[in-house]
Amino acid sequence: MDVQRISARIGLVFSLTLAIALPAPVSAQSATGTIQGKVVDTAGNSAIAGAQVFVPGTLIGTLTDAAGAYTLENVPAGGQVVAVRLIGYRETRRSVTVVANQTAVLDFSLEQTALRIQDLVVTGVVEPTPQVKLPFTVERLSASASAMRVAQAHPDYNTESYARIDENDFRLVSASPLSTFSIDVDRASYANVRRFIQAGERPPADAVRIEELINYFPYEWDDVSADHPFAVETEVWDAPWKPEHRLVRVGLRAPYVETGHLPPSNLVFLMDVSGSMSSPDKLPLLKKAFALLVEQLRPHDRVAIVVYAGAAGLVLPSTPGNQRGKILQAVQQLEAGGSTAGGAGIALAYDVARKNFIEGGNNRVILATDGDFNVGASSDGEMVQLIEKERESGTFLTVLGFGTGNLKDSKMEQIADHGNGNFHYVDGLLEARKVLVEEMGGTLLTVAKDVKLQVEFNPERAAAYRLIGYENRLLHDEDFNDDTKDAGELGAGHTVTALYEVVPAGLPVPRGSVDPLRYQPTADPPPVEEAATSTFEDELLYVKVRYKAPDGTESKLLAHAVSDRVTSPSGGFRFAAAVAGFGMLLRDSPHAGDYTLDDVIGLAELGRGTDPRGYRGEFIRLVETARDLKLLGTAAIEDRQR
Repeated sequence: MDVQRISARIGLVFSLTLAIALPAPVSAQSATGTIQGKVVDTAGNSAIAGAQVFVPGTLIGTLTDAAGAYTLENVPAGGQVVAVRLIGYRETRRSVTVVANQTAVLDFSLEQTALRIQDLVVTGVVEPTPQVKLPFTVERLSASASAMRVAQAHPDYNTESYARIDENDFRLVSASPLSTFSIDVDRASYANVRRFIQAGERPPADAVRIEELINYFPYEWDDVSADHPFAVETEVWDAPWKPEHRLVRVGLRAPYVETGHLPPSNLVFLMDVSGSMSSPDKLPLLKKAFALLVEQLRPHDRVAIVVYAGAAGLVLPSTPGNQRGKILQAVQQLEAGGSTAGGAGIALAYDVARKNFIEGGNNRVILATDGDFNVGASSDGEMVQLIEKERESGTFLTVLGFGTGNLKDSKMEQIADHGNGNFHYVDGLLEARKVLVEEMGGTLLTVAKDVKLQVEFNPERAAAYRLIGYENRLLHDEDFNDDTKDAGELGAGHTVTALYEVVPAGLPVPRGSVDPLRYQPTADPPPVEEAATSTFEDELLYVKVRYKAPDGTESKLLAHAVSDRVTSPSGGFRFAAAVAGFGMLLRDSPHAGDYTLDDVIGLAELGRGTDPRGYRGEFIRLVETARDLKLLGTAAIEDRQR
């Protein structure tokens, strides 16, 4: 039986990696054209499906369809080389001249060759055909593989990376009356913090993103009106760690959508099967997590699986969701080995998603990895450009992080943000169930995109304010009205909470002093009569929210005035404040003052409520663990109290 018939029978198509070297950046104004053609087998002149066609040294590439046809778009004008690769065939390259705004035709005939085991760097996956299986997993040793083996030999070896966070300080209302930021529905930081504490370790300060800790938990608010896809609510209370200050909650909530009512999904799972994914908390956990999602799929949903290690390959073409056995078998036979060609994997996954695009559906690439992209197109800028381009076509990105010791948190968060998606860290099967089953609607269905908040503070009521968290989501004030600026996405069932600590007018502001300005005039205070009749006399702040429909280009506006009246807080507000206080303590924030872990526990108990899933109870136990193990130490606490 020849190689082509074997490939057809077992349903396996593996494509090799794109060339490692990247070209010089191409100007956005560069002229481009298109290359089209067909790939056939030399022996029988039959069409070859699933061959990888690409321009070496770039991210321009695609797969041939069932008729062997391919199309390469946006190819820079001039002389180009096009390559075709497929396991079982000799790689073929041909030159072509691309003319701007024209289509060049370039056909290929591939010659069958012996299947060389040394060419493979990822595990073969067979379809449910009992007669034929691929029993091998072969690895090409690389720098990343060497590092992985060092990590296995030395358990303390750690290459995790986190983006630096400079905590928001108080801003004077007189100088900066506006606060503008993008929402954040990521929850990865909380699960990651939990992982550290359960291991008896204090998490790195930069691993603690307070807004993600707060937004990990669901909150119950009023019903959503018919005019907008989410509701906006506010509350004002005394700050628990500084009672003379105000604590303001701004909350957004999108209604939950039952799985059966979700639009059809076109999902492409992009799975990292590199050597660094071999530990039990990575690829083995990913397989179990994926199985949970597969049980939720419907007949009109479709799933494809792309894997990457030293190469990127399509191991399951787009398959109806009710073919669970076929889907699960493709996943369960994956094994880890090789380096990590993340850039090639992302390019291939988007190509598969594009070819199976569902109009009006949920089109999404779901990347599951420990975050290491170190072979091929691995630069952050290169991948961000690709992801931003694809999001404009309606294909969004979700990132699932796995494992310890190699977690590239900063990179995964960045590409999820640019892909109009969300980032989750999966530290166990319960978290996988929360993300992929309980919150499937929010994880997979976007109800509003580019959601931005802008808060204006009334100088008659507020002297200063600070936004708690969201440091890497801050926007320029003028970005709020600019519909070309990207912002966060809100999924079905998502709740978003933002907390502001506000210094009331007349109280000293806890920040460094600034000399009086020489050239700015000092405004006279308004007459008493005018102040008394002010239209905004009782307003503390004014909240504005802009968002777009998932397929929209123009934003809509919501606005909401907040009175300067302290009320009895809801249970959700108490709990959110407790979580914020815990995050401040983990980060050794100077704004935490004399606040303690016991204070956090007491406040969280008051806001625990019914807690049907037990998430709030788990949080309380987590804080108790940090307290009992003395993970915060005593020196940091003493420094804050001085």
